Amino acid sequence: MSEKLNIKVSIIVPVYNVELYLEKCLLSLVNQTLKDIEILVVNDGSKDQSQQIIEKFQQEYPGRIFGFIKENGGLSDARNFGIDRAKGEFIGFVDSDDYVSETMFEEMYDLALKHQAEMTICNLQKVDENGNVTQKLTQLPGFPEKILLEQNLSVFSDISYFACNKLFKKELFQNKRFKKGIHFEDIELIPQLLLQCKTLAFTPNYHYQYLERKDSISKSHTTKGLDILRAVETVSERFKKSRFADRPKALKDFQILEGVYTFLAYLAFVKKEEDFYLMSQKLDDFVKINALKTKDILQYKRFGKNYLLSLPLRKKIYYILSLLKLRRLVRKLTR
Repeated sequence: MSEKLNIKVSIIVPVYNVELYLEKCLLSLVNQTLKDIEILVVNDGSKDQSQQIIEKFQQEYPGRIFGFIKENGGLSDARNFGIDRAKGEFIGFVDSDDYVSETMFEEMYDLALKHQAEMTICNLQKVDENGNVTQKLTQLPGFPEKILLEQNLSVFSDISYFACNKLFKKELFQNKRFKKGIHFEDIELIPQLLLQCKTLAFTPNYHYQYLERKDSISKSHTTKGLDILRAVETVSERFKKSRFADRPKALKDFQILEGVYTFLAYLAFVKKEEDFYLMSQKLDDFVKINALKTKDILQYKRFGKNYLLSLPLRKKIYYILSLLKLRRLVRKLTR
């Protein structure tokens, strides 16, 4: 059988022990209205029935689903494995317990071509195991379809750095890969890719359905969350060498959103007392090293609105107490 010459989008699906969810994910991909796609399903050493599901889909959809088996190396490693084999003009990532709308990749691909965008972004929403929407994650409120990064650099500090709700021009990955062995690999890599872009495209449609699994909600957080601060430091160094190096406010705002607020959101679910206080100290060090003033953190605006004021009361109190370093009170609030 002759190989497809013009693959528009390569969709990379890392798989690890997701037999309960994989079929729904793959069905949403094989039914895409965009036809010139390849779906690279990377089995990252699963020990359940995931491989049998992959093989069933390969048989039913030859030329569309391509399965691979590799030793377990983690999410970054599985994604990189897919990137190395991708033949498409663009690359998308779908986590194997999530699913997408049937028109997701057609709309995002068409927008990328229309605006010559290196990165296209859609909205996403959290769903429970019954498919009920539990939270809408609006990405670029009030923004047009075409966004010139040079004129809208606030986007760098304001957007959420999920890999899964974006379509990437393949060339962005020329010398870039997800860092292996870390958590929060999206925060480490995606901002670096964004800094290479000139034009972004955006659709307000909620194409991506992010499954909040019961077994993942109950997991307690650990010192692995320190990878957030390390990721932000890596991006900060890249920013200082980028064409935007003379616009430090965007970097400071990025450090505030990801390094302070995202980190504190993670810290709220750290169960071990000693881990909590160690990580709190690391945050204090991060704030000091990057000369982030408490006033600037409290006044940080996301999409033009004060971020702190937009939050529910309990979160507001938690963040304010944390920023004032009232750790004992914070621990009482989060228990």
